[in-house]
Amino acid sequence: MSGRKNIFVTVGFVCAVSLIVSAASVLLVSFYYSRFQFDLLNAVCGKVLERAPETRGLIAAALKEYSAGAATKADEDILTALGYRISDFSGLPVRQNMLFAAAGLLPGVFLFIAAFLYRNRQEAMRIQALTDYLEQVNTGKAVILSPAGEDDFSKLEDEIYKTVTYLYYTREMAVRARDGYAENLSNIAHQIKTPITAISLSVQMMRQDMGGKYPEQVEKQLSRLMHLEETLLVLSRMDAGTLTLKKEEVDVYTLLVLAADNLQELFADTGSRVDIPELGEAAVIADLDWTMEAVINVLKNCMEHNAGGTVYCSYAQNPLCTEILIWDEGKGFEKEDIPHLFERFYRGKNAGEGGIGIGLSLAREIIERQNGTIRARNRPDGGALFEIRFYSH
Repeated sequence: MSGRKNIFVTVGFVCAVSLIVSAASVLLVSFYYSRFQFDLLNAVCGKVLERAPETRGLIAAALKEYSAGAATKADEDILTALGYRISDFSGLPVRQNMLFAAAGLLPGVFLFIAAFLYRNRQEAMRIQALTDYLEQVNTGKAVILSPAGEDDFSKLEDEIYKTVTYLYYTREMAVRARDGYAENLSNIAHQIKTPITAISLSVQMMRQDMGGKYPEQVEKQLSRLMHLEETLLVLSRMDAGTLTLKKEEVDVYTLLVLAADNLQELFADTGSRVDIPELGEAAVIADLDWTMEAVINVLKNCMEHNAGGTVYCSYAQNPLCTEILIWDEGKGFEKEDIPHLFERFYRGKNAGEGGIGIGLSLAREIIERQNGTIRARNRPDGGALFEIRFYSH
């Protein structure tokens, strides 16, 4: 409503000024014509009296009758009969009338254009101010948005302020929740460490006194618990933002070979093998140790679902990204498992007995924090395929 009111006030102001100027112009024109008629009659009467002095009485009577408004139009068109036209007596006044009309019109047009430009300038300034404020919001440097008066943008300004305030509140709550989650993971990991240490000592004593296969089974479970404890600590550091990843040039072939070497014993135990061809130079900017940890988890997943088979690797580089493909010849993923593969503690239908559902989640966290992506899908001819991309920009 305030916007319409402002428009009406502006238009009303321009119209009022235009009418005042037009009225003044009419008054000036009326005064000019009165003076012109008086001078014309005076000149004509002077010439008549000069030639015929005896007509003074007749002229005076005619002028008295005309000035009183009794005779505004002659009974006979004498001037036309004598060959005169209206333009013969109004050539100069017509030009002056045009000047008077222009004097009345131009101020109105000028005021209208000035008001229109002023309003556009004010709107542009308000839009720029709101744009600058949103840019400050995006960079985290926004201050309190102070109202700039009642206009067309006041409601928009108010809604922007409400939205930004809510976003700040939501972000603060999300940060608190993330920090709380990270702290809980860290506490759980530390709490697990104490019983693991106690059980480990007990297993060593059992080996000395009893022997047999039971201590070995307990040691396998201890190994799982230790791996879980280490992974939880890493995830808590990631969630809290305290895990620092280096940025260095890493050769992709070297990365894959080092990751496979760390799984050499597991590959040997399951009768599996890994095929890593050397496909030329390709490098990524990443942290070697942590990226190798991510690749290890992917290779391990393929090995567990392809016991006795081969895990294949390939890589390629283009101006946009460096792509790493890792796949196996197993049964592949169940269709309903694919959307959840990288969720924490999610274990698919064909998951192995030793898995805890956290390796792929950790791999995704590491890769995505280094400007990368990881996807999983089934190959058309069978087997699971992981597609890892590290983007150049």
